[in-house]
Amino acid sequence: MQLTVTEKNGSAIQRAIDEVHTSGGGRVILENGIYQSGTIYLKSNVELNVPAGAVIQGYDDYTKYDDFAHPDYPVTPENSRKALIVACNAENIAITGKGEINGQGPAFYDTDVPPGRFFNRPSTPRPRLIQMFGCKNVTLTDINLIDSPGWTMWMVNCCYVHISRIRIEGCQQMMNNDGFDMDACSHITISDSFFKTGDDCLVLRAIRRKKEEPAICEYVTVTNCLLDSPCQGIRLGCPSDDTIRHCRFSDITFNGRGTAILSQHPPRYLRKDDTGYADIHDISFNNFDIQANGFAIYLKCMEGINIRGISKMSFSNFRIKSRQPILIEGHADAVFSDITLNNISGTVADESPLIIKFCRNVKLNNVDLTAETGTSVPPVPPSGDSWETQF
Repeated sequence: MQLTVTEKNGSAIQRAIDEVHTSGGGRVILENGIYQSGTIYLKSNVELNVPAGAVIQGYDDYTKYDDFAHPDYPVTPENSRKALIVACNAENIAITGKGEINGQGPAFYDTDVPPGRFFNRPSTPRPRLIQMFGCKNVTLTDINLIDSPGWTMWMVNCCYVHISRIRIEGCQQMMNNDGFDMDACSHITISDSFFKTGDDCLVLRAIRRKKEEPAICEYVTVTNCLLDSPCQGIRLGCPSDDTIRHCRFSDITFNGRGTAILSQHPPRYLRKDDTGYADIHDISFNNFDIQANGFAIYLKCMEGINIRGISKMSFSNFRIKSRQPILIEGHADAVFSDITLNNISGTVADESPLIIKFCRNVKLNNVDLTAETGTSVPPVPPSGDSWETQF
């Protein structure tokens, strides 16, 4: 079944989705124009096609969005349950077309700040553009996701997700407007896409809702993407997460004011009554071009955080220009292992190109880095009564 929506509002889009879903599935196609909308629920076997010239524009008033509460996820990021497009336990769903989904993000912030500073966050909840729970066989292609007030896409316990040729772009003065957060998801492919955000571009998490129930994020493949962020291009985990494994990143360009690749485990990210649990292993990064004001690679577990480990991480064919060194640092109770740096070249605007602490089985092959920036200190004239001063 195929329906074309001509009435320019979100309620009309929802009626069409419901009808196509009830009929057994098909496409909902938007006519050119701007469709102002609150929350839209995407349902099984429905493709939402937003062609070039069509825009789904979220309201700039948070009260016009539903509070979607999934019983398995009582805690939500930024204390917001609101989103423009929601899918829950749906299968065979898609968002396609070269049109735009726009969240009017800056309208939710106090923008009266000095040029270049982050906008002030409001006390009221900010909606995401897309959030999906427990969905299977999800496709997003060609779509433009613009100015999400919160995380642009948040998927939890989703599998078999295919994303290609999408553009995520948000004003870089907005906080917490991540590009794509994957939480306990599996079998995700992302290719040929562009991410420009004020916060992390790509995030892999494995948040345990209950300590006795495992959460695993695995088999994520990202290739041929451009990333730009003043925070992080790729973030892997937080200290109280469960397991992140079997992920591949290749042919990535990062050009931003932040850090390209980060796995950071400080106390401020610990959940209540927890000292750390994350296990991050079998992650590869290949063929990266990095220009970063921060770090090209930053892996660090702070003392007192007892994660299970960071291991089997490989970084190959990197060309970097960064302000900070490559940093890989565990501690006595959280020693990293099996870290490989292969064919790494470039310059670091610091006094050290590479810092490695508390790591076992570190392999360096063809690492060619230059770091020669620092404070010049004038020569010290001889002094004292040593016999060398007599010459």
